[in-house]
Amino acid sequence: MSFTHRARVLVVDDSLTMRAFFNALLERDKLIDVVGTAASADEARGMMIDLRPNVVTLDIEMPGMNGLDFLSEIMEQRPTPVIMLSSLTQQGAETSFEALERGAIDCFPKPTSANREEFAQRLCALVLASANGSGRTGRYARDLPSRSGTAPPAAPPVAFDWNGKIVMMSASTGGVDALLQLLPTLPADGPPMVITLQIEPEFVAPLMQRLKARCRAKVILAEDGRKLEPGLIQIVTDPEAHAVIDRWPDPSVRLIYSNPVSGIRPSASLLFATAAKTAGTNAVGVMLTGIGTDGVAGLKALRATGAQTISQDSLSCLVDQAPAAARAAGAVELDLPLDQIAGAVLASCRRMAADAA
Repeated sequence: MSFTHRARVLVVDDSLTMRAFFNALLERDKLIDVVGTAASADEARGMMIDLRPNVVTLDIEMPGMNGLDFLSEIMEQRPTPVIMLSSLTQQGAETSFEALERGAIDCFPKPTSANREEFAQRLCALVLASANGSGRTGRYARDLPSRSGTAPPAAPPVAFDWNGKIVMMSASTGGVDALLQLLPTLPADGPPMVITLQIEPEFVAPLMQRLKARCRAKVILAEDGRKLEPGLIQIVTDPEAHAVIDRWPDPSVRLIYSNPVSGIRPSASLLFATAAKTAGTNAVGVMLTGIGTDGVAGLKALRATGAQTISQDSLSCLVDQAPAAARAAGAVELDLPLDQIAGAVLASCRRMAADAA
């Protein structure tokens, strides 16, 4: 995906070594300029006014105001895409998860010598996507209080009349926030779902804990051979496995331990494509916020069968790169704000009076 705007990055880290490292790493990309580096929130606050960065990288542990509190301040006073970079993302998943809930676009563990090149590629891609308007910020500080409780919304007054359709979803960057908003609105007996989510392994446990507490439907990590059943949401996060839809009717999810597809595993495109082959118009495909183009080819194959396909719209996406690519490819039937996606999915999967005639 081409970018029209340069990234202007402010690096905030109390370590001089890490500031120099991130400066050198980011400026390897010709479209990224590091406009300044700061050792503390106090120093960074003035730089944000003077230098007007369009992306901030922020450490969690800093002297004075810590990174989490400064992140909240940024979201409230000067909304800017923020990427958290900290060693705490490896040992303190809950802390990093809180950063996502406060509005960070993503959290990265500081790299090791073994994964430095992969880290550089991912970070530069996310910085550029954020700088080019596909990273949305500013709504989190307003919305978080209403989402901080664990009780799910009130149950619908009547049972969901399922028509037999299955739902496939994909999400990557921003997907944690999207799923925490979308899944609790679904009924306990809603359509079967399989969701691929690109997420750091350290974040899986706290995410599942929150979803299980907030959702009426049963939310589990995908299990090989598990049937797709009403009221069951299976989430695929294993970086070593793909998820595919096996058989029709009476479908199940299979986990396939094979090579990445276009560099991605689990592949959303593979999930969508197998749903197109096995279920066709009995499937619904949904692409949520994310970076890259994973899922586009598979969603287009699903759309070609006549199945309904939905993308999260650009204004509600945290990162719109993947949904935008799907729209550009003609893979999307409905482009909807996040708060309308659940309703559209349920409408497609609900048995109408005419169906029963």
